[in-house]
Amino acid sequence: MPPANASAALIDQLAAAVEALDTAAGSLLLPPLEGREWHELLTRKLQPQLGSHPFLVVAVVGGTNIGKSVIFNHLAGGRVSATSPTASGTKHPTALISPDLLPHVNLGALFPGFSVVPWERPEQPLQEDPRHRLYYRTTDRTPENLVILDTPDVDSVAVVNWERAAHLRQSADVLIAVLTQQKYNDAAIKEFFRRAAHEGKLVIAIFNQCLLPEDETYWPLWLQTFCTETGVSPDLVYLAPNDRRAAESNTLPFYERDWPLSPDEAADPSNAPHELLADLSQLKFDEIKQRALSGALRHVSDPQVGIPAWLREIDRRSTEFADALALLSADRLAEIERWPTLPNSVLIAQVREWWRNQREGWSASVHGLYNRLGQFVALPVKLIRQQTSTPTESPIEFYRQQEWQAALDVLERCLDRLERIRDLGNPLLKEQIARLLTGVSRADVIAQLKAAHESVDFNAEVQRLVDTQLHTFRQERPDFYRLLRRIDTAAAAVRPAISVALFVTGAGPFGDAIVPVVAESALQGAFHLAGEAVGGTVVTAVGDKVITEGASSSAGYLEARFRQLHTTFAQQRAEWMSHQLNRLLLRDLPGELVRAAEVRNSPEYQSVRKLVQELQRTIT
Repeated sequence: MPPANASAALIDQLAAAVEALDTAAGSLLLPPLEGREWHELLTRKLQPQLGSHPFLVVAVVGGTNIGKSVIFNHLAGGRVSATSPTASGTKHPTALISPDLLPHVNLGALFPGFSVVPWERPEQPLQEDPRHRLYYRTTDRTPENLVILDTPDVDSVAVVNWERAAHLRQSADVLIAVLTQQKYNDAAIKEFFRRAAHEGKLVIAIFNQCLLPEDETYWPLWLQTFCTETGVSPDLVYLAPNDRRAAESNTLPFYERDWPLSPDEAADPSNAPHELLADLSQLKFDEIKQRALSGALRHVSDPQVGIPAWLREIDRRSTEFADALALLSADRLAEIERWPTLPNSVLIAQVREWWRNQREGWSASVHGLYNRLGQFVALPVKLIRQQTSTPTESPIEFYRQQEWQAALDVLERCLDRLERIRDLGNPLLKEQIARLLTGVSRADVIAQLKAAHESVDFNAEVQRLVDTQLHTFRQERPDFYRLLRRIDTAAAAVRPAISVALFVTGAGPFGDAIVPVVAESALQGAFHLAGEAVGGTVVTAVGDKVITEGASSSAGYLEARFRQLHTTFAQQRAEWMSHQLNRLLLRDLPGELVRAAEVRNSPEYQSVRKLVQELQRTIT
């Protein structure tokens, strides 16, 4: 057993680490710590009682009319409880505590199950009340390291008294078992102390009302019977004589006796009486405290019922969440064979716009002039086409419709697979998915997804993509960029002749043929080639976004760069779809599964495991 101050520091660290781990493990949906015996011992007994103001809870327990009040008064240092030859009517326990200790003790936490009330009148503990009340009094005569309890009779016919006795037994560090020749073998008393032995309570046995020296021969037999019947092994044994005057004057002597006795050993009838209060609060306090709390320390660190068992519970549940995460990921909640390819004309238009913005000086003026001229010359032709031909859908709207069909297919597959996992998956994931799908209808989800999809500005999306990618291209390959600038400048120098020739042959005014300068033609050709090869599979599962890229490793840098525009745009749209699935269906489930699966590897888990191992080493 370690020194008290060392135990106190270790227990404080362990209690803080347990609370931190409990917070981290909140996503595991485990039963709460409150109500677990080891946690109650850790926070309500060990932590307060091993702190800077150590104390013991000493409860005087026994049957009716055996002199419990006499013993209680001796421990209290004065006449606090009334004594009488007849059985008392105590219904509720009374606790005595020093006024100096009271600020450092949470009596409500120390005595769970009781409503703690200040003592005001002597009749309060005697009143019938179905509620479990515990009255406390402060007195300067009570040592600062003891909380002393007077308790109801454990052999009372009232069931409520049995419940109160059980609560007190669990809260006490030391049980003063008051026995007599008539009461040592009573059935109710033996049952009470059987439970105390099972809980590992420290018991001090006092045989009261003994005829000395005549009973020196018999008390070992009585005590042996009591121990055999209950499993109790008293840590200290005292005899108190049958002396009513001494009892009434609070001067009753207590004679300590050795126990247990060997078969051939006789009791040593020493005539030197002990001060019971001094033994508990002074002479034997450290010894009794260490022995009293060792049971709680062992229980807290017990591999079967203590913190190690809780750690195994966390590990198992964390593993279950990891298995659920693997199942959800392996099932690939959302998957389609091909994500729609953005029309080349949309990308080409944005690239041309970006390139125009890069021109400077006379080159920008020449190209700008001829572009405006081309648009002016081509305007009548465009108007004639609009009046004589059937209106056609813009490329961006065509893409919007294609992507909506792909998104709808992803959503339907995701809903189907979630329902299948709910019906066939592991119980933990079944519970989580059932919670997500409760109240969710396909029509509502489709309507929400449709609204989100219609709000997307695809022109702005493409513009941002092109600006970002081509800015990166300019930074990564300044040599290519300068080459294209030189080609574009040279094209500006010869553009008047080219334009006139095309106009004369009839090609110039129609469509984009008026601006097929060398640089733009090269870019456009790269785009057409890249667009033919773009495709692949878009996968969305538990928040992951994956798209296979089909760029040829043998293609040139320019071709690969512009192929990447298609691929990146499709990937961004897949990520958008993944976000919508998380928002509409999965919500926080992926993150919850990940957090829960990682608890067993968390610093909080490792800290508790290390501290409880240290505690186990100190008490062995």
